[in-house]
Amino acid sequence: MQKLIGDLREEWRGIDQPIGSLDTEFVARARADSATRRLMTIPGVGTLTATALVAAVDDAAAFRRARDLPAWLGLVPRQHTTGGKPKLLGISRRGNSYLRRLFIHGARSALPTLSKADTPTGAWLRALLSRAHANVVVVALAAKMARIAWAMLRRSTEFTSEPGLAMTGLAAPPR
Repeated sequence: MQKLIGDLREEWRGIDQPIGSLDTEFVARARADSATRRLMTIPGVGTLTATALVAAVDDAAAFRRARDLPAWLGLVPRQHTTGGKPKLLGISRRGNSYLRRLFIHGARSALPTLSKADTPTGAWLRALLSRAHANVVVVALAAKMARIAWAMLRRSTEFTSEPGLAMTGLAAPPR
């Protein structure tokens, strides 16, 4: 049994080496592109999310408004309207499932840090956490991250997280 496990371990190491070199090449290509480099500065957006978003969207002008990108990703609640009274249901899940998953995982990893920050975004997250389930807050943060990414792609701006600015993805205007 020990010999079998040892052989499997060696096979696993043989597979890990090419994967590691491909990961290194992938990160190098992501850092070479200005759009992906800017997107990776958003909390919760890493190499995979940034490159997948740039590959899928390419031109942010394809979306008229910032809220159209999260809707395309399936990060907004479905609505059922009858008699003029809208009822919000769960997220639609109709868009790009791979990108939606990446944004949700990124939001889940960034939530603890962002919710403790003394920023408008931190205050928004703390208030939302006090009245909604943590998974709902994660999806709301993922949608906010997608809107920020849209703004950064559309306007070619840098992300800033200064305490005086909300998490908007836009750098402070020059003075």
